[in-house]
Amino acid sequence: MKSFLVTKNEAGQRLDKLLAKYMDTAPKSFFYKMLRKKNITLNGKKAEGSEKVEEGDEIKLFLADETIAGFQSGKKNESTKVEQKVPELKPHEIVYEDEHILIANKPVGELSQKARKEDISINERIVFYLKRNYGIGTDSFTPGVCNRLDRNTTGLIIAGKSLPGLQAMAELLKQKTLEKYYLCIVWGELKEPVALKGYLKKDEATNTVEVLTEQELARRGESPEAYERIETRVRPLLLKDGFSLLAIQLITGKTHQIRAHLASIGLPILGDTKYTGNHRLAEVNQKYHLKYQLLHAYLLKFPQTSGALAALSGKTVSVNPAPKFLQTMQDIFGTTDVRELWRQ
Repeated sequence: MKSFLVTKNEAGQRLDKLLAKYMDTAPKSFFYKMLRKKNITLNGKKAEGSEKVEEGDEIKLFLADETIAGFQSGKKNESTKVEQKVPELKPHEIVYEDEHILIANKPVGELSQKARKEDISINERIVFYLKRNYGIGTDSFTPGVCNRLDRNTTGLIIAGKSLPGLQAMAELLKQKTLEKYYLCIVWGELKEPVALKGYLKKDEATNTVEVLTEQELARRGESPEAYERIETRVRPLLLKDGFSLLAIQLITGKTHQIRAHLASIGLPILGDTKYTGNHRLAEVNQKYHLKYQLLHAYLLKFPQTSGALAALSGKTVSVNPAPKFLQTMQDIFGTTDVRELWRQ
């Protein structure tokens, strides 16, 4: 028999979902059978599995240790092996941290979440940082990132440290009340703010997307329902010698949205190799020694909120771009004062 108390990071979820995390290879039918037979109890009483557990609730498993171990996949041991290879999340990479949320500055070349078993991502680095420093992370709760950035896009990435933090942030992102702003340097001059709207279609074979306007879809005789609607708001901060430094507000958040949307109107991001918009961009990239897009998740503006996100209510969080971005900005525009330009 095993007994354990529900922790703060396990509270608020259904009992059956918590059990499924604890014994992750067991079929649902097993849990419901054990609950019916009172081989699994909640606070000493028979339960159905749909109950929302609270912190301090006691769950008892009247099961043999061999049975419990047989329904656990061994991910914990695999995680320990991987953890030994994961680089430490450095203090200077942490932009904001409280009891429920951590916001980090993702470097260039790093995935948000791993695509293959052997990948190392910012998600793994955050998870292991929280485990090493706070002991956060159990068989039934794992912290993790809430938003994604392309591998070579730098900047602010949000992670939930607690289950309430993860749930509250997921809801905030779903409601689209969290304002997300980016910086980028493009080839071409944009003289006035513009609100871009269109439709995006993925090409899985080439890992690219296509952006079309309603008018282009109509000319093709295609329905917008086959595409994802996108909206990108753009504000110029600096113009010089045929280049622009742009502030981007991401209204919808789709794969490669900013890169493809800007390229579709003739403003390709410097360093980009997928969405050039103009074949001469390669010459510009070579001139400034650029091997990745100069796109940076610069600022998050939180709405008035409460609960797990109360400490972030009404606040803004920002982080300066990477050195290569700032160097190119200096070479082209003669300044790196992002904060002052943003206030103008």
